[in-house]
Amino acid sequence: MANTRSAEKQQRQAEKANARNRAGKSRLRSALKKARAGVDTGSADASVLSTGFSEIDKAAKRGIIKGNTADRYKSRLAAASKRASAK
Repeated sequence: MANTRSAEKQQRQAEKANARNRAGKSRLRSALKKARAGVDTGSADASVLSTGFSEIDKAAKRGIIKGNTADRYKSRLAAASKRASAK
């Protein structure tokens, strides 16, 4: 329980940030699932991958995931797409 006004304000700010981050993480996960599903079914056209990459970049820019994590997600998604198109 917050004892001072500044601690109460910090608690309010933390709750808002937590909600924002949770929503962003959920949005990212949904985009990744769609992109991965598109790659798995073989219907991964450029727009599906582009949308996935865009969501990953936005999450990194907003600080929801780190830059290296974003790069790793994009790399793995691109590699999976390349493997799927080679079949």
